[in-house]
Order: sequence, then structure tokens, then C-alpha cells
Amino acid sequence: MSAVYARRRTRHASAAAAVVLACTATLLTSSPAQAAPPAPVSAATARTYLGELTVKAEGSSDGYSRDKFPHWSTQSGACNTREVVLERDGTNVQQDSSCAAVSGTWKSPYDGGTWTAASDVDIDHVVPLSEAWKSGASSWTTAQRQGFANDLTRPQLIAVTDNVNQAKGDKDPAEWLPPTTSYHCYYARMWVDVKHHYKLNVNSEEKSALSSILNGC
Repeated sequence: MSAVYARRRTRHASAAAAVVLACTATLLTSSPAQAAPPAPVSAATARTYLGELTVKAEGSSDGYSRDKFPHWSTQSGACNTREVVLERDGTNVQQDSSCAAVSGTWKSPYDGGTWTAASDVDIDHVVPLSEAWKSGASSWTTAQRQGFANDLTRPQLIAVTDNVNQAKGDKDPAEWLPPTTSYHCYYARMWVDVKHHYKLNVNSEEKSALSSILNGC
């Protein structure tokens, strides 16, 4: 074999190896994500939507159970809704063969916290399941509640710091808002967008808080 031919074979082998490595990296690592749920309606539209919501005293939590809102549903292959949101809202997220996020970076818009372990991140239901139950979802079918609890189309699911999500619990915007005040307008737009789509009620205190926020957007 000539020296020139040997060098050519070495270059071709190196190039092929580089392509294989690049393809492998693409399979294991997602592209930088949008780090946000689907964008909500504008503040102007949210104000219109808010005016269209039925104002009604909050219903009873009698009969409520998270089990009545089945989640997390399988979305594709081994991936359930939680893993889809973790991949969507994170940056450079790597998943194992069961779709579990094994590495990545997540920045919580609620408080600005940055995390590199998926265990430090919760997937928040912007309109909490219990809140939905007391606002009209108690009359839904289980299939309807499952769709609500796994909705990836509207701004209803978002990856956030776990203890911030736990502090929120099932509170509405009259009772709790994200610690990052600059996010309040966006949060109110998400909340109203979801409630309007699902024709959920608002109570008077909730509507007043949302109106105040949206008027300042």
C-alpha cells in the first residue's frame, strides 16, 4: 500500500468516525429547547377572555382526587407527558432508553432557579387540578380530565423549581403568584388562556387579581 493511499484511508476513516459521533450525539442530546410552554394569548386577548369567563363562587372540593385526572400519559414510545415537558423546557437534555431525563439544565421562570437534576424540577399544572375541579371540571368525564392534565397544546404545563410549585399548591392568582414579578403578566395570560379554553369559572377575587395584572401588562 502506498503512503499516499494509506494517508487517504486514514483521513476517510477519521471523517467517517466523526460523522458517527455526531449522529450519536444528535440521538442522545436534544437541541436547545424553547424553555417554555406554548405561548399564551396576548394581554389584550386575555383581557377579552377574562370578561367572557363565568364569575361564580368556587365550588366544593368534595370528591376531588388527583387520580380523577390521570397523568402522566404516554405520549410517544416510552415517553410520558412529564418527560416530554422536561425535554421541551430544558436545554441539552439527554434521555435514557426509557425516556427518563438523565442530564440537562432547567431554568424555572417562576423564580429564576437553575437546576441540572430532573429530580429538582416539577411539572406544574398552571391551572391546578384541584382548582379546575372546583371551577367546573368536577362534571367532566375522566377522559376530559385526563386531556386537561396532560395538555401539551396550551400553556398548561411548565417545568419549574419543585419547592416553588409545592408552595403554590392549588392556589389561584388571588392567593399566589410566581416570586419573579416580571413573570406575572405572562402567568396571568397563561391562566386565562387555559381557563377560557376549558370554559372553567373564576371567582370574584381571582378575576379581580387577574384584571389588575393584565391591565398593567
